[in-house]
Amino acid sequence: MKLTVLVDNNTIIDRYFLGEPAVSYYIECEGKKYLFDTGYSNILLTNANKMGIDLLALDTILISHGHNDHTWGLNGLVRLYTEAIFEGRSLKTPTIIAHPDAFFEKRKNGLTIGSMLSGRQLENTFPLNLSRKPVMLSDKLIFLGEIERSNLFEAKKSIGETLQDGMWQEDFVLDDSALVYKSDQGLVIITGCSHSGICNIIEYAKKVCNEERICDIIGGFHLLNPSHQQLSNTCEYLKRNRICTIHACHCTDMQSKIKLAQVVNIKEVGVGLVVEY
Repeated sequence: MKLTVLVDNNTIIDRYFLGEPAVSYYIECEGKKYLFDTGYSNILLTNANKMGIDLLALDTILISHGHNDHTWGLNGLVRLYTEAIFEGRSLKTPTIIAHPDAFFEKRKNGLTIGSMLSGRQLENTFPLNLSRKPVMLSDKLIFLGEIERSNLFEAKKSIGETLQDGMWQEDFVLDDSALVYKSDQGLVIITGCSHSGICNIIEYAKKVCNEERICDIIGGFHLLNPSHQQLSNTCEYLKRNRICTIHACHCTDMQSKIKLAQVVNIKEVGVGLVVEY
């Protein structure tokens, strides 16, 4: 598997790509091409074009959850594909895979923080596969679906509200999911924001894949000014499970990275980074 960072808060020095507080990864695995999240704006398209990545050749688009910094790039992709069809260009039509709640309306303090496009609108351009259960993309690559929340120190606070069945209710971001790759050295877990809890995600990945070894984790850990209990329990969990390496980024603050670095090998992330497993 080869993963290229298309969108992140940071950029790799001397590469001159664009960054924003968002996530998008381009993944090549077993002859297939995947896009994991789409960032916040059209810099996804700009960076991909500069890297020579053809987003019209995607097999699947995976959405970690429905927040704006992971879905608003879908607007640009819809336009890209619509114009390509109009112009008669060669393309594939990728399926969007996400949790069934990912495209529900979301708001915080009265402001929209969810996808600009509803599932019904997206279906005009892309087929949708909305699943709470894990989705086998290949023998080695799995979309985890709804993450089991088994510990007592993560995912306890709501983030704004979500509109379900015509009613606004607290949003615990049950649509937050992740991707896992079964490498020869153990599991590689790819996250968006880890609203489900990074330790919950690891435990569920181990359960789904029947594998205890964790080779790497790349993505947001949702450790932004975390409580002492959450951060200390996270560090203890990573240490106890002998996690080899992490690429903690996006929504992981500096203080959390410093604490994590005391128990695990933490590596830099930025737009332009390429990692292979």
